[in-house]
Amino acid sequence: MAFVLPDLPYDHASLQPVVGTQTMQIHHGKHHAAYVTNLNAAVEGLNVGDDVNTLIGDLGAIPESKRGAVRNNAGGHANHSLFWPCLAAKGSGGGGQPSGELAAAIDSAFESFDAFKAAFAKAGATRFGSGWAWLGVGDDGKLCVCSTANQDNPLMGRPYADCPCKPILGLDVWEHAYYLDFQNRRPDYIAAWWDIVNWDQVASNYASAK
Repeated sequence: MAFVLPDLPYDHASLQPVVGTQTMQIHHGKHHAAYVTNLNAAVEGLNVGDDVNTLIGDLGAIPESKRGAVRNNAGGHANHSLFWPCLAAKGSGGGGQPSGELAAAIDSAFESFDAFKAAFAKAGATRFGSGWAWLGVGDDGKLCVCSTANQDNPLMGRPYADCPCKPILGLDVWEHAYYLDFQNRRPDYIAAWWDIVNWDQVASNYASAK
């Protein structure tokens, strides 16, 4: 069964002014779509199923001749498939702060929500070149923050991720995610991005990851 580009849970203009319409059209309709197309080509003839998270969690099972292509494109598909639902328009589910068990877990791991935001923002701002910042649930059940290069994902484990975990929130810091809206000002993009984080979705991801 072929991997499929997921539909967005909102229209392309919904995340303005943080993410502009043209950025969304290109990012989802071209970049993410290309990962899906290239992933399907890379796994042709392989028995890998249709769960992309399972696929990236066992890259060692992929023939070496195809592993690089699968790593890059399955990672891109998995990362963006987590990314889109974790966003929502400000005032329509985006912004604010988490509550309940997720808020308590953040306070336990980072001492406060503001301290978590600072650690997460640093992970994104200091990632050299292209990559992602992550909030995830480690094997010990605690939350952790890390970043990965390019389209690597914490589910890939070491050596691809410095904190192997189940990601529940990811921030795309590739330039195509923000350059039309913020040019080279990645820290400004990260600061504005908090206004469109869908904490209800992140809390759902947290419950599933536990």
